[in-house]
Amino acid sequence: MSKDIVSLIQSFLDSQGLEYDHPSANTFLVSLPGTTKLATHCALIVGDHTLSVNAFVIRKPDENAGAVHAWCMLKNASMYGIAFATNELGDIYLVGRLPLGAVNEIELDRLLGSVLQYADGAFNPLLELGFADAIRREWAWRVSRGESLANLDAFQHLI
Repeated sequence: MSKDIVSLIQSFLDSQGLEYDHPSANTFLVSLPGTTKLATHCALIVGDHTLSVNAFVIRKPDENAGAVHAWCMLKNASMYGIAFATNELGDIYLVGRLPLGAVNEIELDRLLGSVLQYADGAFNPLLELGFADAIRREWAWRVSRGESLANLDAFQHLI
């Protein structure tokens, strides 16, 4: 069954025009283009019984880790197919698992769509909660050097 799932995933990714690498027989590394978060990198791993998805969202927060984690836990209650989690370093990921019998093109679309929606939608709120001081320092540094503030516009209210 896993060879069929691997073929299905590859066909789906190709049909959607998504950039991906296929570094091993059962692993796909997919780049999902976003708007707020320019790209979300996602691993799809076909196991003996499940398809796992893991997507990096942000690194370990510099500050307010409790507020960041609380925000993620509140979001988890309403999410489809995936949830926020942390790794051993404290970095924040989206993770999910589907039984192989449930994997089809519709579910792959829903799952990857969920990853993209939740990563993209969470990016600025999580940066604001976990990196406000770093954003302020970056803003001041760019102003002092006459650098563009374009990609910091969403955080102007922090200044």
